[in-house]
Amino acid sequence: MSVKKLFYNSSSNSLLGCFIALLLVSLYPQIGQCHHNSSLAASSMFHQDHGFVRTKGTSFMVDGKPLYLNGFNAYWLMTMASQPSCDKGKVTDTFEEASRLKMNVVRTWAFSDGTSYKPLQSSPASYNEDTFKGLDFVISEAKRNGLYLILSLVNNYPDYGGRKQYVQWARDQGQYLQSDDDFYTNPLTKDFYKNHVKAVLTRINSITGVAYKDDPTILAWELINEPRCESDLSGKTLQDWIAEMARHVKSIDSNHLLEVGLEGYYGESVPDRKQYNPGYQVGTDFISNSQIPEVDFTTIHIYADQWLPDSSEQTLLEFVHRWIQSHIQDSATIGKPLVLAEFGKSSKASGYNVGQRDAYFNRLYNTIYACARSGGPCGGGIFWQLMAQGMDSYKDGYEVVLAECPSTAAVIAQQSHKLATIR
Repeated sequence: MSVKKLFYNSSSNSLLGCFIALLLVSLYPQIGQCHHNSSLAASSMFHQDHGFVRTKGTSFMVDGKPLYLNGFNAYWLMTMASQPSCDKGKVTDTFEEASRLKMNVVRTWAFSDGTSYKPLQSSPASYNEDTFKGLDFVISEAKRNGLYLILSLVNNYPDYGGRKQYVQWARDQGQYLQSDDDFYTNPLTKDFYKNHVKAVLTRINSITGVAYKDDPTILAWELINEPRCESDLSGKTLQDWIAEMARHVKSIDSNHLLEVGLEGYYGESVPDRKQYNPGYQVGTDFISNSQIPEVDFTTIHIYADQWLPDSSEQTLLEFVHRWIQSHIQDSATIGKPLVLAEFGKSSKASGYNVGQRDAYFNRLYNTIYACARSGGPCGGGIFWQLMAQGMDSYKDGYEVVLAECPSTAAVIAQQSHKLATIR
């Protein structure tokens, strides 16, 4: 029996767990250290330039070779990068830790609208240069550490502004909007969004001198984080908006891939697939939304503990298995790669321990690896979410702090290694 299997059959505080922790620290001695000169440390790292990531059938490709993704979400990067140097260093520290574990992709926000703290876009088409420079720094540091970026362009939720802020901006200019769902149909809110897309995509990075739309460090754009339109469960409102905005993105930038930001909910286009939903719909339609020609790959999010509250652990695991397998099948039929773009295990759940999270990550990683190794469409996974030490105010229960969780870091590193061996 392998060391890995022995570990998962023991408690999180076992001697073997300690052994693995010590082994990991010996392999990655800088985990947990504070780098006061983070930018200098990063500048000494060198990664070969690569081409833009493409898709070929259900595979990601770069420079003619298959690419499999293993990475993390960190929505806070731009905000932290626009802070004083002591906070800015957390971006570099996090990227360096991820690079040592051979992770290769980061999903983060390229939005912060209106009344949110240190907004990127303080009002329509009015941008905070310091915050934009923070995003410049995130991109340049990702490049230095060999990490691709998926950049999301607006939020479904009011956090960091989102649809709600766009609707308020339109109201401030005399528009009558009944709800936040009017974001998808109102001509003015759509213009605001299109202008933001153009501002971000055509931004010239103040550090690298490269326009975002010309930078292969960016793997893909995401139209919106977890789109929902519960006032129209037919799916037509969102389908029309996604099609229009996907065309708009591609009209400005044909270099990069594009994805919607879907959680994976099924809709009316294939009613039989709704049996895999967690008992409700949100106005999206995984099948029809993903078939839009300008959309290059599919995504799903997995939060069974939130979607099916008060369910047993076995029920949750069974749901997760069905959720992933159904979307693997559908992505294969659609002919596009699939990414598990958000998943995690909350420390706020009853009976939680780190070993339980490690086992859950390992289960999903094994599913991703098995699909990729067999030539299936599952191109990788991006867990929610990675944080540096000293970020307690950002914690939501799903955070992973590598320096504090060497066993989880070992699971992540093993997945990176396994995906790298696929030919």
